[in-house]
Amino acid sequence: METRKIQQVSNGTFTVSLPREWADGEGITAGTVVDLHTHLDGMLVIQAPECEDDASMQFTVTVDGGDGDGGGGDGGDDSAGDGLEQTLRAAYAAGSKQVVVEADGTFDAAQRQAVRRVARNLVGVTITEESDASVTVRNVLDANEVSIRQSVRQLQFVAVSMHRDATAALTGAAPLDGFAERDDRADRLFAMVDRHFTRGLDRLDEVDALGETRPELFRLHTAARELERVADQAERIAAVASAVPDPLPPAVADEVSELAEVVPEALDDAVQVALDGEDPDAAREALSARDRVREGVGKVERRLFEEADPDVDVDHRFAHALHALERTAEHVGNVAEVGLRTAVRTHNMDERPTRENGSESESAEHSQRA
Repeated sequence: METRKIQQVSNGTFTVSLPREWADGEGITAGTVVDLHTHLDGMLVIQAPECEDDASMQFTVTVDGGDGDGGGGDGGDDSAGDGLEQTLRAAYAAGSKQVVVEADGTFDAAQRQAVRRVARNLVGVTITEESDASVTVRNVLDANEVSIRQSVRQLQFVAVSMHRDATAALTGAAPLDGFAERDDRADRLFAMVDRHFTRGLDRLDEVDALGETRPELFRLHTAARELERVADQAERIAAVASAVPDPLPPAVADEVSELAEVVPEALDDAVQVALDGEDPDAAREALSARDRVREGVGKVERRLFEEADPDVDVDHRFAHALHALERTAEHVGNVAEVGLRTAVRTHNMDERPTRENGSESESAEHSQRA
C-alpha cells in the first residue's frame, strides 16, 4: 500500500497523484479519462477505462477446418463442433465481448451448426460477420438493459414449472409437454446471470450498470445457480418418467405428489427473501419445508423398495427420481440460506421468538412465578 497527500488547486478542487507504475501498466497518460466509483462504506475506487481491444474482451480462436466442400456428405465431425461450442460458451461465461473463429481451411457443417446454436441459445449473442473461413460472434447485450433480479425471478418461474410438470409425469397425473424448450430457457437465463456476475468481478462499471452492489450480485448469482439446479433435477425426474413404462403405485404417487407440492411455495418464499432480505421467518419456513421433503422422501423409498411386496417388481429407476426430488429440496434450502444472509446484511433479521417459542417462554415464566 502507498500513501498520497491530498492537494488543493486554486479553484478548490482536491487532487491526488496516481502511482506512476500503476498508470503505466494500465496505459494511462495525461488526458486519459478514468472511472471513479464511490461506495456506501466510504471507499473511492479509481479504475482504468475499459479498452475495446482488451484481450479479455475479445480474442481469436483457430479450429481445424474441413476439406473445402462445406462439410457436406457426412455432416462434418460432431466432436469438432462440440469442442467449438464449448469454447464459445466458455468465452460467453468469461465475459468476452467478441470471438473471431478462424478455420484452418473452411468450416465444416458441424462447426457452422455449433456457432449458430450458440448464437441461438445464448442471450445477446449474434453472428456479425461470416465467411468460408471466419466467423465473428459478438455479444451485443448492454448491462444497462439487464435486470439480474428479474432474471432470477424468471428463472424461478421456469424451474418451478419444470418441477411441477416432471413430478406430475412421474406420478402419472399429466404428460410432459414443451419440457425441452423450458430447459433451454433455464440454461439461457442462468448463463446470462453467470456472465454478468463474472464481468462484475472484473469491472466496477459493469456493477454500476447492473444497479447492484458486488455483495448483492454475489447473492443473486448464488440463488440463480441453485434455481438452475432445481431445473436440472426436474430434468432428471422427467427422464425417469419418460423411461419407465408404468407410473408409481397409486398410494406412493399420492405421497410423492404431496411432497412435490411443498417445493413451489417454499421456493417462492426463499427467493423473495433472497431478493429483498425481508421476512426471514419465510426463509426459516423454507428450511423446514426442505427437512419435511427429505424426511418424506426417505419414508417413500423405504416403503417402495424395502417394505414392498417381494412378488411386485418395482423399477429401480424410481429411486433416481426420488433422489432428484430430495436434491430439489436441498437446493430450495440453499436459496433460503441466501435469504437469511440477505436479511442479516439488510438488518432485517428478527430474532424475536416465534409464536410457538414465545408461548413456551411465557408458560415457563408463569410456572416460575407460581
